[in-house]
Amino acid sequence: MSLHWTPARLPVRTVLEGELVRLEPLDAQGHAADLYAAQEGADEIWEYLPYGPFSGEAEFQGWLAARAATDDPLFFAIVDGATGRALGMASFLRITPEHGVIEVGHIWYSPALQRTRHATEAMYVMARHVFDELGYRRYEWKCNALNEPSRRAALRLGFTYEGVFRQHMVVKDQNRDTTWYSMLDSKWPAAKAAFEAWLRPDNFDSGGRQLRGLAELRMVSSGRGLVQG
Repeated sequence: MSLHWTPARLPVRTVLEGELVRLEPLDAQGHAADLYAAQEGADEIWEYLPYGPFSGEAEFQGWLAARAATDDPLFFAIVDGATGRALGMASFLRITPEHGVIEVGHIWYSPALQRTRHATEAMYVMARHVFDELGYRRYEWKCNALNEPSRRAALRLGFTYEGVFRQHMVVKDQNRDTTWYSMLDSKWPAAKAAFEAWLRPDNFDSGGRQLRGLAELRMVSSGRGLVQG
């Protein structure tokens, strides 16, 4: 059956705006000081990434300049909308608009960004751009199979587990099995509604704790009832 497929659009260097954060195309000069300060002393950020930790600010700035120069991956700094400080990074990569497939990766959150509404909103803003503005069919998330936090994050955000590619890479002289996840355009409406409901201020109590989780809200959005979590 013909899809009558129109290829998706390439992402470009443009600011992606959220309510709490904005994703700015990576600028090595403009973002280096904030990002270096954000990650300093948190070497665990780099455990499953193919680079880092860094010996000092000069090495970090050189690495950042190389990242800012690429189109695939296309890197963004995650900037706190209130303070203007860059607190982490993420990218689009393995971009194949002719098939409507794109991946999110090279994600690192500083301690100040981890487990915050800002962190979740950053992933929502990127997914919204992929599906609503660029027209992709498939959004991928891949991670080291040993990276339990990343695996949990993928499922929490609405990606579906697809399997493990064994002996997929050698990273930092270690074997990497890679776990694959995806989100399809057919699942995006329910995921989008859940993100937007979760991010509303009234979903949090006075201590900042969520009242309903993303998994529960996706079930509601898809008309499948309620679950806990």
